[in-house]
Amino acid sequence: MKPQPIANPKNPWATTELEYLEEVPLATVELFDDAAASVVTKNDSPDLSFRYSVNPYRGCNHACAYCYARPTHEYLSFGAGTDFDTKLMVKRRAPQLLRAHFEKPSWRGELVMFSGVTDCYQPIEASLRITRQCLEVCAEFRNPVAIITKAPLIERDLDVLQQLHRDASVRVSVSVPIFDQALARAIEPGVATPKRRLETIRRLADAGVPVGIMVAPIIPGVSDEGLGLVLEAAREAGAQWAGYVLLRLPGSVKDVFEERIRAALPLRAEKILHRVRETRGGALYDSRFGVRGRGEGQYADAIAALFDATTRKLGFPQGSFGPPKDTFRRPVRPQAQLSLFA
Repeated sequence: MKPQPIANPKNPWATTELEYLEEVPLATVELFDDAAASVVTKNDSPDLSFRYSVNPYRGCNHACAYCYARPTHEYLSFGAGTDFDTKLMVKRRAPQLLRAHFEKPSWRGELVMFSGVTDCYQPIEASLRITRQCLEVCAEFRNPVAIITKAPLIERDLDVLQQLHRDASVRVSVSVPIFDQALARAIEPGVATPKRRLETIRRLADAGVPVGIMVAPIIPGVSDEGLGLVLEAAREAGAQWAGYVLLRLPGSVKDVFEERIRAALPLRAEKILHRVRETRGGALYDSRFGVRGRGEGQYADAIAALFDATTRKLGFPQGSFGPPKDTFRRPVRPQAQLSLFA
């Protein structure tokens, strides 16, 4: 991804505001240590299929214009625009914190999602390997895992994924929201091409790792045009399930998304924004549980009908996953007292 001029919407949480009087400088990637005291986050959202998640990083160099996590950077006194893309918080102690969490008597081996917010396989993971170390901890404790990513980098960790599949459970969802390469590059500038992500599905499937596709998010006026093609290609590659989430633009994400599509897709921008409003009662976002992930109105209903019809035609299973098997075990430490029934 080429460096971009620094551009952030106004931060409602910031006590100061920065204004460039001359040429706006280009953003460069900066890493900051995150001194979080815990790494497992619990959520109670009725829209999510998991309760616990691990996020080794905050911010994401994939720079997807639509990322719903952008406002979380504002709480750090950063911006939701290029700051989110380039000022990355790193939880270097995440593997140790995860191990300590699993050692707590209160932990019962519930499924853990990597990641609930930003991509755990974004480019800096190639050298930092924090996600891999966390997955190794999960394998050590035989704790069930789910992963969602856009990055072929996950292929590096096939050995750990296979171990998790053998000893516990793992399911990987690869996100491919846009089938057309040019459109994807305009909206997801730091991500591998759709074709390369579909190849990741194939390689995971060939290695015996349970894998599916998430068309997330479906961007009205963009993603729906190639929805059938991407689902068909994913099924041919070995995807075992399919899901989707409609575009969400909470808070300052609306400003970032609109600015970037107007710059990257000037001839299509108005149509895209109009289509988004059609699914949100005339607004760009609706935060209500049960509605924010699917939208409402005729256009949202048409997207849902197309997705359902296509997945049924292709033989994707319908419905949600059941709970994973209870495989969690704390490893026996040297000199530890053995269980009578071990």
